[in-house]
Amino acid sequence: MNVLKFGGTSVGSADAIKKVMKIVSERVVNEKIILVVSALGGTTDALIACGTLAASGDEGYKENLQKIEHRHLETVKELIPVQNQSSVLSLVKKMCNEIEDICNGVFLLNELSERTKDRIVSYGELMSSQIISAAFQLNGVKNAWLNSRTVIKTNSNYSFAAVDFAVTNKNVIDFVASVKDNLIVAPGFIASDSNNITTTLGRGGSDYTAAIYAAAVNAEVLEIWTDVSGMMTADPRWVTNAKVIPSISYLEAMELSHFGAKVIYPPTIQPVMSKGIPVLIKNSFAPQDAGTLIQNKVEVNGSIIRGISSINNITLISLEGSGMVGIPGFSKRLFEALSNAKINVILITQSSSEHSICVAVDAAAADKAKEVVDAAFEYEISIGKVEPLIVEKELSIVALVGDNMKNHTGISGRMFSSLGRNGVNVRAISQGSSERNISAVIGTADVRKAVNVLHEDFFETTYKQVNLFIVGTGNVGAKLIGQLKQQLGYLQQQMRLQIRVIGLANSRKMLINEEGIDLNDWKQLLDNGGKASLQQFVDEIIKRNLRNSVFVDITANDVVASVYNQLLQKSVAVVACNKIAASSVYENYQKLKDLSREFNAPFLFETNVGAGLPVIGTLNDLKRSGDKVNKIQAVLSGTLNFVFNNYDGSRTFAEVVKQAQDEGYTEPDPRLDLGGTDVMRKIMILARESGEQIEMNDIANNSFMPSSCMEGSVDDFYKEMTKHEAHFKKLYKEAADKNCKLKFVASFIGSPSGVGGTANVGLQHIPAESDFYHLYGKDNLVLFYTERYPEQPLVIKGAGAGADVTASGVFADIIRAAK
Repeated sequence: MNVLKFGGTSVGSADAIKKVMKIVSERVVNEKIILVVSALGGTTDALIACGTLAASGDEGYKENLQKIEHRHLETVKELIPVQNQSSVLSLVKKMCNEIEDICNGVFLLNELSERTKDRIVSYGELMSSQIISAAFQLNGVKNAWLNSRTVIKTNSNYSFAAVDFAVTNKNVIDFVASVKDNLIVAPGFIASDSNNITTTLGRGGSDYTAAIYAAAVNAEVLEIWTDVSGMMTADPRWVTNAKVIPSISYLEAMELSHFGAKVIYPPTIQPVMSKGIPVLIKNSFAPQDAGTLIQNKVEVNGSIIRGISSINNITLISLEGSGMVGIPGFSKRLFEALSNAKINVILITQSSSEHSICVAVDAAAADKAKEVVDAAFEYEISIGKVEPLIVEKELSIVALVGDNMKNHTGISGRMFSSLGRNGVNVRAISQGSSERNISAVIGTADVRKAVNVLHEDFFETTYKQVNLFIVGTGNVGAKLIGQLKQQLGYLQQQMRLQIRVIGLANSRKMLINEEGIDLNDWKQLLDNGGKASLQQFVDEIIKRNLRNSVFVDITANDVVASVYNQLLQKSVAVVACNKIAASSVYENYQKLKDLSREFNAPFLFETNVGAGLPVIGTLNDLKRSGDKVNKIQAVLSGTLNFVFNNYDGSRTFAEVVKQAQDEGYTEPDPRLDLGGTDVMRKIMILARESGEQIEMNDIANNSFMPSSCMEGSVDDFYKEMTKHEAHFKKLYKEAADKNCKLKFVASFIGSPSGVGGTANVGLQHIPAESDFYHLYGKDNLVLFYTERYPEQPLVIKGAGAGADVTASGVFADIIRAAK
């Protein structure tokens, strides 16, 4: 004999019930089945609402009862042929009248006891089971309807009654023996006490009912049919890549169901586990799916973790004080106070110093917990030995579950490392001695991210999801998006990275799509987006709290640079093409670096110097390996190098600069390049990355530009350059007469203490024997003189300007942040 249980969604409508009847009818031909059914989906909640409204004196319960009656009557009409409907309709009508009579009494008394509530909610299963039994009978499938209240006996703890298994098992065996039909239909959830007064087995109790029947008759298997295809590695509403667990042990299933996996009711496991009866979780809407088999011994499948689960609406209560240290009895009194108030403890953790003990309880019980615990320790609180109970709300528990954890080291470290990398703060930790469960209390706002991060780390060997928020969609930004689009497939297949652009913003518009923006049509989508607001964009990033988030700044805007601290504090990585933050006052630069370390959020700005060249990365590698930078010499402006490589007096200096701007080599305002400000920023960044505390005003700038060129608008700038053409020709001629080239060179000489180093930038005559002489086009050249490279410097050379190479440098930083 087998026991099959179908939940509320599986019997939620006439069409759903027909699917159930098809599944059962095909099997009942060759096997005996006890069919346990829940109330029609949502009915139990509706009945509770009726009782609650009636107790509060609200006559709205009558309208709700009419809806319940109408739903059940319509279900009968859809399931049963017209000529056979009258007896079933009368039965439903009779039970609905009984519910109304009870609610009328509740309304008059303004009181709803647990006993009365049990009686009201029992009608949900009573009606559904008798409708389904009649439907089978009238479709040629003979069956016996079993009123579960007559066989399942409990104590009188209404709403959560304890089963008397000795009496119950005998009753079930006797009834089954008396039935000749292959099918028995029984309501779940309901039972009765020794006085035959209706009791219930707790929410989800239909699973428990089925397990009670299965254990009593020694069923071959207990099948729990629901609306999902088994127990999942995580909640599929949160984790799109959640997988069905094909096989799981009883104890693992109990842990997962306790920590929020709603597929199975926690007490269900106990009766069948003691008998070694396997439990099969199946989907009534996809009966062909294999489902999840719960049994005693599970085949090892290579996975250390079986599943990830969570509980929301948790409050952490902490009892602490110096008077607790070394004094026995505090824990006993704490748990005794909670127990007497019928407050369930979900998780316990205590510091080894005995200075504090904290427990997690349901948020609804938090105020009551504080009241009873403060009362229990009133004397100790009054004399300062113990602090008043500390209550922390808006928390949740996330748990890793798996029997194999006890055989593997490093699982806890891996768990907390994953959470830490994504800025998920852990408030409390608990692990049983069986090592089957590791639980962490975290903020409710972080639960979704935490579950996704852990699932990605422990289950998704295919790829890691990275979520990008890009500000700046101009020349470089557009190139970056194009490169991302081109490489999405490669990154997923070869590097196991799934890059998604979640947000885009420019000076006019902004767009956020949590499912990912279609990069084939990003321009049109952004044009149709909302009005740009940088702070709103940042707030959305923080609010959505997605795992592996990266903020990408491809602007030259100081306001955008000012939001980095907000993001780093939320463990959002920052990739900056924008030089303003790294070249701001040293205090701010250092603060951002410190935030990056504190919140484990990369702050990367490789393209601040040398576009896509690995300048800063190489410098950091030198430092990390123990080398010391003594001197840096560099041509750091691709713009200026392009200009002086192309200016020979045959065209005006202004024309060559305009060409550089048109080809995308200059800053939006070319004066930042030609005035030396951009180069000053770059050498300062390199000096700082070398360990030097240096500010912009510490750098000497030997500018070659006439002061009048640096005033007014960009148009004025070009006009003034034309007026001063003779000045630029003179500069060129002086260098040419010495067989030299003009290069704008930056130099830095470090100090042993990291304070007092010198830096300067300026136009120089470069002779043929210099490393800088053969520097063409828009190339940059950086020479690092270090302890390991004292005379022959480490040289980095290549294109130092251009949208494509700059975008590729930003792209590389994104990959570094992701990895």
